[in-house]
Formats: sequence, structure tokens, C-alpha cells
Amino acid sequence: MSIDTGAPKEYKAGAGGKLYILITCTLLLMVNFMDRQVVAAVVEPMKAALGLNDGDMGILGTVFLLSIAVFSFPISYLIDRWSRRKAVGIMALLWSMFTAANGFAWNFWSFLIPRSLVGVGEAGFVPGGSAMIGAAYSKKARGIAMGVFGAAVPLGIALGSLAGGIIAKQYGWQAPFFIFAIPGIALGLMAFFMKDYKTVDADQAPGVKVDFVHSIAGLFKIPTLVWTFVGYGLANVMSMSFLFWSPAFIGRAWGVDVQAANSILVPIVLAAIIGSPLGGFLADLWFRKNPRGRLYVPAITIILSAFFLAAALFLQLKGPLGMVLIITYGILNVMAIPCIMAMAQDVAPVAQKGLVWGAMIFFMYVFGGGWSPYLVGAISNALGQDAQALGTALIIATLGGVLGGLCYFMASRPYIADMDRVKHEQLLAEK
Repeated sequence: MSIDTGAPKEYKAGAGGKLYILITCTLLLMVNFMDRQVVAAVVEPMKAALGLNDGDMGILGTVFLLSIAVFSFPISYLIDRWSRRKAVGIMALLWSMFTAANGFAWNFWSFLIPRSLVGVGEAGFVPGGSAMIGAAYSKKARGIAMGVFGAAVPLGIALGSLAGGIIAKQYGWQAPFFIFAIPGIALGLMAFFMKDYKTVDADQAPGVKVDFVHSIAGLFKIPTLVWTFVGYGLANVMSMSFLFWSPAFIGRAWGVDVQAANSILVPIVLAAIIGSPLGGFLADLWFRKNPRGRLYVPAITIILSAFFLAAALFLQLKGPLGMVLIITYGILNVMAIPCIMAMAQDVAPVAQKGLVWGAMIFFMYVFGGGWSPYLVGAISNALGQDAQALGTALIIATLGGVLGGLCYFMASRPYIADMDRVKHEQLLAEK
């Protein structure tokens, strides 16, 4: 790895700089998931207005996720070669503008095209944001920092569901897309003022730079990442299916309108907010006693979450037991997020800290998460599109969580050795 000897000072964000990075990136992740969840929040009125069916809505969800997957690799590679803070700011502005454009849709294609471009914008955020937080916080504190960051996921989903349902009922299904774009633009401008670390070249030998293909290939020489890529994709078959279809499932199972369906989902998601920092805390605690604990936590929690979700869906989320089961699912499911984020930064070389999460996103969707909205919708179509049909399809998707957890256990075996390979690399401050 080449190091600029003209700037030997080690990168340190400082207390205020760390907090600014964490707050800005966390709020952006919240808005990111608000913009993702808004389609799920308006499935029923949007279907009626545009003349679509469950299969069509599943295609919209899948194309969006796959657009994130396709662009996550090249954009995250450019982030490592250029600037994390600038990329985060630009991506936030792009996805927010195309979110607003979705509000002008009049048919399937006029919605699909800008929605896929929202995915292009979002593809660049998490790689850049997680790299900046991972750099700003030490290895021992990285799990809890990522836990705070990850808590924005359920918060964004909850706000997207609640606000999306209320706004759609009052002003029409298009209105949430216009309103949700505003905070993304404001926070995107704030991102340009975060303190970044110095970009370095990835070299195979002195004077020999590693290109895009070789940078990706280098990640596959890290066994921990290979197992995690597969596991993350499989686990998100379950997670992405539930995120996309849960408001529609509640509406059909409970016989309520769009606002009520999304309101019922909100306390379920809000309870999950404690899961992300709890997962990060437990991972850090276990890491100090046994570093492999950072992967044991997501392995155990994701498998348990699959069983809790299947049981809750079987009961159609009804009654006290149904609600306890689904709330427990939400807490357990998000506990994995900070653990995986911290692990990825632990084993990634400095020159690939953005790329590693871009790869994670790519495989998360390509290995299953991206296809799951369509597959669940197709199964629901085949079974009759009622609550029982959709619930059965979602129960089938929980198998992904079990398989994903087993992959995390396999990833824990080479984890310590993979960390040792990069322990001597140092982050340097920008000039």
C-alpha cells in the first residue's frame, strides 16, 4: 500500500467531528429507509390508482433493490478512490430528487424508471457512511457506533410507514414522495462538511495499482467476507420480504385501510430500535472476551428471528402473542446490522473500506434479498392474493434467515486471522 509521506499525520476525527459524522450519517440512513419504505406504505392505494397487481408491485420492489446491487460495486469503488463525504452528499441529493419524481408517476413504467434511479443514489450512501463511521471510531467502540447508525433503519421504516400512511390517506399516494425528499436534500448538503480520511491507492507491489476488478477479487481472498456475503444475502430474503409486504399483509389480515395498516406496523418497528445498539453493545462486549463473538451475535439472533417471524405470521400478527412474537422478531433481526458493519471494517484493507460494504450490498440483493419482493408477490398471486396467500409466501421466505445465520457461524472461524492481516494498516488525515 502506498502512503503519502508528505502527510504522515494519523487521521483523527476528534470528539466533535465524530459526533457530527455519526449524527449526519445516522439521520441520512433514517431518511434513506423512509424513502425505501414509502412504496410499501402506499401499496394498496398505488395498486388501485395505477391498475397494478401483487406481481407488478413485487417487480417494482425487486428492480429498485437490484439497481442498488448493480451500482453498489462501481460507486463504492469510486468512493474509495475519491471522497467519502462528497459521495455521501451527492448520493443523498440524487436519491431525494428521484424520490420526488416518483410522485409524478401515472403508470407502471413512469414509476419504475425514477424508482430504479433512487436505487442508484442509495447505492453510494451506506458504503461511504459506514466507512466514515468505521474510521472515526476505534475498533473496540466500533460496534456501538455502528449500533447507533443501524438504529436509523427501524426508525426510518417506522417514520416511512406512519408518515407515509397518514399523508397518503389525507393527500393521496403521491404526496409522501414529495415530502420525504426534503430532509434528504438538507442532510445531503450537511454531509459535505464531514471530516474525511485520506484516500490511498491499493497496490499489489510498489508502483502497481490495483484496478476495479482486482480490488473486488481481493475481497474474495478474505474468507470471513465470502461467508458473510452469502449469509447476508440469504438473511435478507426474509428481511426484505417482510419490509416490503408487511403493510399490505396487515391490511388484508386485519381488514384495515392504508393509514391503519401502517400505524399498526409502527410500534412493531419502533421496538426494534433498541435492537441495533443492543446488538452493537453485545458484539463489542463479546469481542473483548472472544473476537469471534462479533459474528456469533448475528448468527444466533438472525436464526432466532426467523422462528419468531414464522410463528407471528402463522397467527397473522393477531392477539397479544402475535404482537409479542413480531416485536421480538424486529429486535432480534436488526441486532445483526451493527455486527456485520463492524466486522466488515475490521477485516477490510484501508483502500477498500468503502468497497467492502458495496460488495455486501451487492450480494445482499443478488443472493436473494433483491429478488424476494417479486418472489413473494408471485407466490401470493399463485395462491390467490388474500391474507393467507401472502402470509404463506412470507413464511417460506423465513428459511433465508436460518440459512444466513449458519453462514455467519462459518464466517466466524477465519475472522481472527483475517483481522490480523490488516492490523498494521493506518488511516491518514486529509491534507
